[in-house]
Amino acid sequence: MRIGTTLTNYIIQNQRDIDGATGEFTGLLNDIAVACKKIADLVNKGALVNVLGATDSQNVQGETQKKLDVISNELMIEALRHNGHIAALASEEMDSVYHLPADAKRGKYLLLCDPLDGSSNIDVNVSVGTIFSILKAPEGVANPTEQDFLRPGTKQVAAGYCLYGPSTMLVLTTGNGVSMFTLDRDFGEFLLTRENVVIDADTKEFAINASNQRFWEAPVRRYIDECLQGADGPREKNFNMRWVASMVAEVHRILTRGGVFMYPNDARLKSNGKNGKLRLMYEANPMAFIVEQAGGAASTGQQRILEVQPDEIHQRIPVILGSRNEVKRLDDYHLGA
Repeated sequence: MRIGTTLTNYIIQNQRDIDGATGEFTGLLNDIAVACKKIADLVNKGALVNVLGATDSQNVQGETQKKLDVISNELMIEALRHNGHIAALASEEMDSVYHLPADAKRGKYLLLCDPLDGSSNIDVNVSVGTIFSILKAPEGVANPTEQDFLRPGTKQVAAGYCLYGPSTMLVLTTGNGVSMFTLDRDFGEFLLTRENVVIDADTKEFAINASNQRFWEAPVRRYIDECLQGADGPREKNFNMRWVASMVAEVHRILTRGGVFMYPNDARLKSNGKNGKLRLMYEANPMAFIVEQAGGAASTGQQRILEVQPDEIHQRIPVILGSRNEVKRLDDYHLGA
C-alpha cells in the first residue's frame, strides 16, 4: 500500500477483502489509536503536566504503579467503553476483567492491553509503549468473564504496540504481515511508513538482563557464554548485547534490525513461585504474534508461545523471541537439557 496512507484508510482497504466486514474492527483500531495519541502526548510532556513518579498503589502483580500506569489505563478504558466495539477489556493494571457500563453497546471483540509497558523507564526519559491484543468476543454474552479471555495466542485477531520514543510509532498485525505507522503530530494521524516487515533469520545481537546471570538455567547460560566468547568461541562471530528494560523498545529493535530478546525463567523466579517474568496475555502473546508475522519465532524454550493454553489472565511465562535461527538454537539447548 502507498507509504503515507492513514491507519484508518489502511484498515478500511484491508477489510474490503474480508467477507461480512462491518467496519467495527476499523472502529476498534481507531479507538486504540486515539488512546495511544493521548498517552503519547502525556509521555512527551512528562514533568510539565506532573505525570512522572510513582503512586501509593500496587497492581495485581504487587508492583508499585507509576502515575502514568494508572492514567494510561484510564485513557484506554475511556477510549473504548462507549463506542460499541468491544464486549470487555482486560488490563495488566487491573485485578479482574473490566465490564462495560450497563447501558453501553457491546461489540464483537475483547481487548487485552499493557497500557504502559516499561514504565520503570518513564522517569529517566527512556522509550516506553502500549501493547494490545484483540480476540473475538463470545456471541450473546453481555459481560464476558475471565474464562472467555483464556485462549491461546493463535486465536488472536490482531495485535500491536505503540512505541513512545523520538517519534511515536504504531506497529500492527492482523495476521497478514506487519506494518508500521508513524504519528504525524501536525496532521494528527498515524501514517504508514513501513510495510511487510521481515526479521532476519540470523543475528549478531541479543538482549537479556545480565544482572540475573547467577540465576539462569543451564541452556540460557550456555547460549550467552557462547555469544560472549565471540569470534574465538564456538559461534565464530562477535555478538553485541542490548537491554532497554522495555519490551516494546526491545521488540521494535528486533523488527528494525534483527536480534533475539530473552526473559527466561530462572532460579529466583521459581523460588518466588513464578514461571517466568512476562505476562502471557498482555505481553508475550501479542509480541509473539507480531514477531512470527515478521518471519521470526517466539518460544518459552519448551513450547511455541502462541500455543500455550492460558490458565489465568495474569499468567507469567518465560519469553525468547526474535531471529528464527537463534530462537531455534535456544530451543535445542533447552530440549537437550
